Amino acid sequence: MSAYDDLMNYTRTTSALGQVAGRLGWDQETMMARGSAAQRSEEMGAMTTILHARRSAPEVGDWLAAAQPATEVETAQLAHIQRSYDRATKVPADLAAEISTVTSTAQGTWAEARASEDVAAFLPVLSQVVALKREEGSALAEDGAVYDAMIQDYEPGISEAEITQLFDRMRPRLVSLVDRIKGADQLAGITGTFDEAGQIEISNRLAAAFGYDFNRGRIDKAVHPFSSGSGNDVRITTRTSETDPFNCFYSTVHEVGHACYEQNIDQTYGLTPLGSGVSMGVHESQSRIYENQLGRSAAFCGWLHGQMTEVFGDFGVNRDAFYGAVNQVKSGFIRTESDEVQYNLHVMLRYDLERDLMNGTLDVADLEEAWNTRFEADFGFAVDRPSNGCLQDVHWSVGLFGYFPTYSLGNVYAGNLYQALTRDVPDLAGSLGRGDPSPATDWLRENLQQHGGLRAPTQTIETACGFAPTEAPLLDYLDEKFSALYRL
Repeated sequence: MSAYDDLMNYTRTTSALGQVAGRLGWDQETMMARGSAAQRSEEMGAMTTILHARRSAPEVGDWLAAAQPATEVETAQLAHIQRSYDRATKVPADLAAEISTVTSTAQGTWAEARASEDVAAFLPVLSQVVALKREEGSALAEDGAVYDAMIQDYEPGISEAEITQLFDRMRPRLVSLVDRIKGADQLAGITGTFDEAGQIEISNRLAAAFGYDFNRGRIDKAVHPFSSGSGNDVRITTRTSETDPFNCFYSTVHEVGHACYEQNIDQTYGLTPLGSGVSMGVHESQSRIYENQLGRSAAFCGWLHGQMTEVFGDFGVNRDAFYGAVNQVKSGFIRTESDEVQYNLHVMLRYDLERDLMNGTLDVADLEEAWNTRFEADFGFAVDRPSNGCLQDVHWSVGLFGYFPTYSLGNVYAGNLYQALTRDVPDLAGSLGRGDPSPATDWLRENLQQHGGLRAPTQTIETACGFAPTEAPLLDYLDEKFSALYRL
């Protein structure tokens, strides 16, 4: 066997163990008894130690030096493994294990603090997480910028400066659109109560409509919806609110976008670096285009209105008004429940705060005040309780610093993909009106999803669209859609 073959066999085993570790995280979020948290932290730390040792093993470096790629696929596989090896050899094994153990504990502490509205109970363990992640970032940066190094875990090839410039270009148009909407006649939402069983029934219908393969996945409930796994075991979660069924429905469609990306990757890439989404920004482009450009379109909303009427009976909103109710722009605290127009402003807030935490210009003790001050400045009203403020997201408790900006990158990429999709797919509105997104999801599978990690993130989008990604298509889409809805 060649060095390349030896390396790929070894990598498949490492990837399989990584999937097992991921399943432990899924179980912690969905099924695990609360009293099991301390033991689970030890288990996660042990798995991280094993995975770190495998990823940084000297033989990996030897195989990488000796391997001779013969194809585009082999070249891409080696590039991913090289990046993983370089990262693993820079981070001490005991630090990697400690981060895993502490973040597993912190996740449980965050959930309890969020439920009891007690920021003070969470800040000590968050301080540990921040200190450990700064240490990790310093090891990865090697005299470079700590936050820059951390972004590479989620969106390889982009820098803090590029993200900042992108957000600086986006913010004025977003703020202007929000201001114009606030000055217009407002759209009505929906009222009433919607039982959980009915929401789950429609959630399952939505997942099936968008192509989620239940034979290789499942849907459970979690505090913070997420997607987990790859290949032939991809699991998603959703949540329900008796008075807000859209929270359930669009959380499901969003996570199905992530899941279908993983399920639709070329099966020959399974348990290899190419067998997962290439970056979190590209991943988010799939969840956001499923959720927003497709799922919140006028055509698809007509179909969804029929599903809700069938399950819940007459709920007081006619078909014509339903599209506006789904896309209502309104004041709110929660990022995951935000409308399309204000969503990126929520992300920009988190980006600035986590960047300051990692760069040492914001202390954890001052986080709540900094969040509340920034939120009121950006959105015009005060945070009423911690679960609506700095305790609402799970990300920092589990050490995902550098992740937040990829949400907006995903929106930008989705805007480009939608422009190409409407160019290439005839009668898209007709199929969506029949509750059949398959012409769109088939296009995404063929042009993007099946390729997994074959190409770099921006190259993945450019290859699918036929043009380099920019923020303009997203901003134009938002202006056109919401100007029509609000008669601006």
